[in-house]
Amino acid sequence: MIDDTNPRAILEMSRAFQQSRALLTASELDVFTVLHDEWRTSTEVAEAISADPRGTDRLLNALAAIGLLHKNEGRFANSAAARRFLVRGRPDCVGNLQHAVNMWESWSTMTAAVRKGGAIDRPPIDDRGDEWLRPFIAAMHYRGRQQAADLVKRIDLSGVSRVLDIGGGSGAFSMAFVRAGTGISAVVFDLPRVAAIARNYIETEGFTGRITVEEGDYLVDDLPSGFDLALLSAVVHSNGPTENRQLIGKAAAAVDPGGRVVVVDWLMSEDRTQPVAGTFFALNMLVATDGGDTYTEAEVRDWLTGAGLGDLIRTDTPAGPGIISGRRPS
Repeated sequence: MIDDTNPRAILEMSRAFQQSRALLTASELDVFTVLHDEWRTSTEVAEAISADPRGTDRLLNALAAIGLLHKNEGRFANSAAARRFLVRGRPDCVGNLQHAVNMWESWSTMTAAVRKGGAIDRPPIDDRGDEWLRPFIAAMHYRGRQQAADLVKRIDLSGVSRVLDIGGGSGAFSMAFVRAGTGISAVVFDLPRVAAIARNYIETEGFTGRITVEEGDYLVDDLPSGFDLALLSAVVHSNGPTENRQLIGKAAAAVDPGGRVVVVDWLMSEDRTQPVAGTFFALNMLVATDGGDTYTEAEVRDWLTGAGLGDLIRTDTPAGPGIISGRRPS
């Protein structure tokens, strides 16, 4: 609740972008990786990142003020959190923050996007350059690795041997399914340039042979068939309602009788104000897509039943997104 006796909270909210921008700039300049486990002066850091010494010093001072760096006698070092989560190559590195930088660019168009009702000059995903696509898939892979194992535990895998991962990105969720059950194989279906990136992730993580990749546009092309489970994880929010109705119809046709279609995404309250993260994700879809949104449970259920699916089950997850699945009649 916002205090109606003091404007301080509103003013702080209006300036909240400042810490975000300092972190993103430091990430873009690779400040945390340059510092690694050493103490360095701002001049030394500036030389390493090819930046102005005064500008670098002011950035490092701000990062120290918010706890990402330490400063002692004119030298700077990573905080424990920065060493663990922000140094490239470390096991717990939070992933490529370049995706957040790209989001910054799209969110800067929000005023125009609200007026228009959709993204401003955003080309289709497969037409965007590697500077956008690879960080996006890296960010989705990081998120997927964090969430997929827990998600798969909440899905009944009895009788499941073939999984279709529609719009599966890096294949992180396919990997979780394959890890979860002996004899389970998966197919990632995604756009050609995404598919090329997915194959690298799959090979790197040792799933060649158990996870394959098929190229196509799920809004235009037919989906492969003969599966026990079709997964739509973080997919429906990218599309408008008509597209989702058609897509879930395709997913229902891709599973054999008795198979399930599983939708994982934000499930909004009927007034669309909860969960809070889902309301902001809806804004993200507004600035980043032509018709994407976050949807209510009733809307998702309507698409599933409209595709002839029954035995609908909703399951919530600690990460926030919900699961709704429906079974194709035997």
